[in-house]
Amino acid sequence: MFSENLTAMRKIHSITQEDLAEAVGVSRQAIAKWENGDTVPDIEKCQKLAQIFGVSLDDLVNHQTENIGLPVPPKGKHLFGIVTVGEKGQIVIPKKARDLFSIQSGDQLMILGDENTGIAIMKADEFMMFAEEVRKNFGK
Repeated sequence: MFSENLTAMRKIHSITQEDLAEAVGVSRQAIAKWENGDTVPDIEKCQKLAQIFGVSLDDLVNHQTENIGLPVPPKGKHLFGIVTVGEKGQIVIPKKARDLFSIQSGDQLMILGDENTGIAIMKADEFMMFAEEVRKNFGK
């Protein structure tokens, strides 16, 4: 996983092995060995790589592109996987997303949509607090 992610991120960012090696403080050969899966960098080098590419360390090391065919998402952005819409329009929010956003059974969610960009989901109480702030600050 790591070697594939490193190679993909380097190519997405149009960085040569030489330039990446200089940024991390290693030789070009070290980068080539990491990309070939012959060796792995120490944790400090991994953190530096994640910082350079703007991704989380966990995603750089563990992201599995074969599941969905997409590269490591930018830090703070998440790709939780694919869900299937049931007959009545229901979906199951993946556990990782529920845990990250503290979504529990019984929570009310607001579904927002833009015909050009898609659907967004957020907790209804947080949306209402945001809407109230907007009303107070701009609705005068």
